[in-house]
Amino acid sequence: MAMTITTLPARSDNYFYLLHDEASGRTALVDAPETAPIKAALEERGWGLDDILITHHHGDHVEAVDDLRAAYGARVTGAAADAHRLPALDREVRPGETFDLYGQEVRVMDAPGHTVGHIAFYLPEAAALFSADSLMALGCGRLFEGSPAQMWQTLQAFAALPAETMVYSGHEYTAANAAFALTIEPENPDLISREQRVREARAAGHATVPSRLEEELATNPFLRAGVPQIKASLGMADATDTEVFTEIRSRKDRF
Repeated sequence: MAMTITTLPARSDNYFYLLHDEASGRTALVDAPETAPIKAALEERGWGLDDILITHHHGDHVEAVDDLRAAYGARVTGAAADAHRLPALDREVRPGETFDLYGQEVRVMDAPGHTVGHIAFYLPEAAALFSADSLMALGCGRLFEGSPAQMWQTLQAFAALPAETMVYSGHEYTAANAAFALTIEPENPDLISREQRVREARAAGHATVPSRLEEELATNPFLRAGVPQIKASLGMADATDTEVFTEIRSRKDRF
């Protein structure tokens, strides 16, 4: 039986993800923003919690780790390079490594930019990328620690994944990201259509995450810094992709 992935909200705009293996009955959590809604989701479904996977050290992604470990005995996995500022890790992983999660391969991807120690988890069989605050729906995370060059490299690595990959990012920022994206590509028909769908989804109280990588490649300005039309529209026809990405990120920071 397949692994099911459930998207659930926490705090004001965070998401957390429950990965449940039907065959074994085991459950993993990706990021732990808030104890109460995570416990409620598990109890509603009659699930325990066997694993917690951490993408980065920010409090809105790790706040509930210690409470949940104490309550369920969950094993905690995170980046070896960030172990000094993460909750205590039971398993330290490094970019390029793989590990098994209930019979599914998990690839650890380097994802610096938002923070220097940020990692992402890619499950090829499930076609799922847990990107947290690196690649986001119609956006990317602020560069609190890393450089624009690091974030652009991160996004290029994600862009090379299969187009059908579903991107499970960390926050419900899509409406604001869509409004900004239209300032970069106001005549992109895919973006115009997506922005309308996002507005309708949010008005109905629906999540806009996860998103399909194929759609991000067609509409997310942070993945499209190398598109000649965008370069030309920004007056940067001869600039490098990294320079254009840097300009787009700077504009978003001021938006």
